[in-house]
Amino acid sequence: MNALAGIINRCGDIVEDVSFAAVREYKQKTGNKALGYFPVYSPVEIFRAAGFLPVGLNGAGNKIEITSADSRFGSFICSIIKSTLELAIKGHLDVLDGMVFYDICDSARNLAYVIERNFSEKMFMDYIHLPQRSNGAAAVSFLSSEYGRIYKKLSEINSTASSTEKLRENITLYNANRRLLRELYRFREKRPHDLATRELYVLMRSGNFLDVQEHNQILSEALKELDGRRLKPKDTVRVIVEGSFCEQPPLELLDIMDSVGYYVVDDDFLIGRRLFERDIPAKGNPIQALAQGYMKNSVSSSVRHDPKRPRVDALLEKIRRHRVQAVIFLYAKFCEPGLFDYVLYKNVLDKEKIPYLFIEFEEKMWTFEKMRMELETFMESLLFEYA
Repeated sequence: MNALAGIINRCGDIVEDVSFAAVREYKQKTGNKALGYFPVYSPVEIFRAAGFLPVGLNGAGNKIEITSADSRFGSFICSIIKSTLELAIKGHLDVLDGMVFYDICDSARNLAYVIERNFSEKMFMDYIHLPQRSNGAAAVSFLSSEYGRIYKKLSEINSTASSTEKLRENITLYNANRRLLRELYRFREKRPHDLATRELYVLMRSGNFLDVQEHNQILSEALKELDGRRLKPKDTVRVIVEGSFCEQPPLELLDIMDSVGYYVVDDDFLIGRRLFERDIPAKGNPIQALAQGYMKNSVSSSVRHDPKRPRVDALLEKIRRHRVQAVIFLYAKFCEPGLFDYVLYKNVLDKEKIPYLFIEFEEKMWTFEKMRMELETFMESLLFEYA
């Protein structure tokens, strides 16, 4: 096994481990606490500055059977809500000392208070209210106060002194992490034959469970090894994947896209890990810089409205920038923010005569033959048109 394969395999094992062994090992080694955060975006710099390991929660995929969480929610709820609660019920989240949620949708809001009601003796819960109007006069000051509140609370829980310098240090670390991820995505965009969708995905998602310094080292080593990889290019089509910003598709589905032959040159998987288009300034007021970054420096997303930049325009910009032939919409079943946007995207793509495919997935899927057939048929139609 070469060095790159070893890195990717290790990251894949971390991603698929619902026991959070990497988090448990970190806590045992450092004595620090761990704080879970729900998608889509979280101010991880603040969590780490307060002495917590930020742990990204994206459900359990198809690695856990839902036996208890179904009775706590209605039928028409996305899988990530139920699998996250199931992880808590079965004790997998006992490694966490607290959890943080946001008002991205009604289901996430409900999950937050179900967690608080049932597990308050094991962990604390907090809820960060993100402004909905990015152009509102008070948006940045309101979010700054929210960030200041959560930093003060976390510092008190962890008995650590709040520090502007600690915040700046963590902004610098996470700026480096986002730069490495952007570099990884640029590599994939230029040389998609040398980096499979699943490989990039596990390299990125492993950072949900590792300290940022360790993840930065992993990404740096992976990029160094990738530079020497030379695989044979295919005669195929370039696509972008849109819609999986919160609940994540099963890894088997990513494998199918790779095996069918798509060159996925951009996506919105785990978009919160690379939300900012530019580095956050590490000088000045760090809390205000983070708030300003979220409100003024974020990529387009279905859970963040920017009246100055309609999401349909952002999608068209992405299509043109990456020179793709089609879009694959990959939405979680019952994802209201995503499915509402799909109507807007569909209308503009029909108008622009840009091909697209709609696929709906669930975490708990076990069979993928229908999706494979849809992806293969779509690929054949694209090859017929563009070959």
